[in-house]
Amino acid sequence: MHHRNPLSELPILAPPPQADDIFTDAAEAVAEIRRRYDAAVGFLRGHFARVMAGEAPEGRFRAFYPRVGVTTASFAKVDSRLSFGHVTEPGVYETTITRPDLFEGYLTQQLGLLIQNHGMPVRVGTSDTAIPLHFAMAEGAHVEGSIEDTLHRPLRDLFDVPDLNTTDDHIVNGKPSPGADGARPLAPFTAQRIDYSLARLAHYTATSPSWFQNHVLFTNYQFYMDEFVEFAREALADPDSGYEALIEPGNLVTTRKGRSGMLAARQPQMPTYHLVRPNHAGISMVNIGIGPSNAKTITDHVSVLRPHVWVMIGHCAGLRNSQSLGDYVLAHAYMREDHVLDDDLPIWVPIPALAEVQVALQNAVAEVTGLTGFELKRIMRTGTVATIDNRNWELRDQSGPVARLSQARAIALDMESATIAANGFRFRVPYGTLLCVSDKPLHGELKLPGMATDFYKRQVAQHLRIGIRAMESLREMPLEKLHSRKLRSFDETAFL
Repeated sequence: MHHRNPLSELPILAPPPQADDIFTDAAEAVAEIRRRYDAAVGFLRGHFARVMAGEAPEGRFRAFYPRVGVTTASFAKVDSRLSFGHVTEPGVYETTITRPDLFEGYLTQQLGLLIQNHGMPVRVGTSDTAIPLHFAMAEGAHVEGSIEDTLHRPLRDLFDVPDLNTTDDHIVNGKPSPGADGARPLAPFTAQRIDYSLARLAHYTATSPSWFQNHVLFTNYQFYMDEFVEFAREALADPDSGYEALIEPGNLVTTRKGRSGMLAARQPQMPTYHLVRPNHAGISMVNIGIGPSNAKTITDHVSVLRPHVWVMIGHCAGLRNSQSLGDYVLAHAYMREDHVLDDDLPIWVPIPALAEVQVALQNAVAEVTGLTGFELKRIMRTGTVATIDNRNWELRDQSGPVARLSQARAIALDMESATIAANGFRFRVPYGTLLCVSDKPLHGELKLPGMATDFYKRQVAQHLRIGIRAMESLREMPLEKLHSRKLRSFDETAFL
């Protein structure tokens, strides 16, 4: 189909337009979304390949994301215990969709709930949001040479490129704006925002986003990753464990039958391993490194996969003299001095502890250590965790920071936990924090090389098993209980 392009001498070439389709079956709706998406990206890939092979372009190539929507005229009240799967008032609700191959289960579930809760069909069509060529390419695609040298003109003259106006977080930040036709958002992220994060995830973790599981552990030390790999291999050796594969950076896949793929030639910025169960019910573990910027970066991107829970397990500075190296800290409040989320989530917004995650973590500590009741309190404290953005805060005048930490009743200090929890709150992803005291800088107990080695050998393996056990218990929890109303605002999207 040809349209005149006022910004270029070339006409716009696009797939022929299609009328909307109506569905009362979620699986059929998702199949149509996938058909439209595959046709759109196939159109772009095909023309790009021909242009790169030297074929003179006949025009500017454009294809569009699929769109799904629902319209309701009723104020009928849906089960108020549910935090997702319904809209709150009459209106038109729509969202653009990408990668239906990756999100097939999620889309089928969410659309099915809408159809069931409102007794209304869903509408599948084609949006007016162009698919950037970068996001249309197959995952892992590699283009040899300079594109502009081959095309003899900028890429954006012939294909659409990512548009920051459609990749921001205005919906999850509580500032949704209706579309040109008055439609309100149906999902927390737009298609381009999701595509942007999928590309970033592949880059930072050196694993395909499709391998991510619904239960995510974050850590700030590689020692935990080594233990996770050891646990994973033990699990794969046990046919009753329920785990099917271990994915390592580079998309190296290990199953009980053997290995396929290759380990990444270089460690990525955030090494990630996935212990896979059917239906993404396994555990992914990410070494995010040190600092709140890293913590925000990875959670910004993992959030588009809509995981069921993420938990931070790592090391912290103990702030109380009564604590010992190796003690655990279960965060029930967060003091935020990380500064990386101030523009997205004001500092005055409280970040509550989530009872379901707290109970799972505490029970896991008791189960793995064998301690209960008052004895459990000897090695685990519940309290405020402070997160700061200055790793060497001890080198400054301590009177200010120490006074604030004392006023906040803080019992531990790190550089990631509050950021991960705050982004979980912002993105409506259940979160939690269980840290291990590795030093006590206020009391002169700093990690020395020999001490650190002994500490790691003793404690990391146990700490990791606690995190895994907590995730396994949360896996058994009904989704509507874990994704509770506590994380939902006044005007929420229907999609989880």
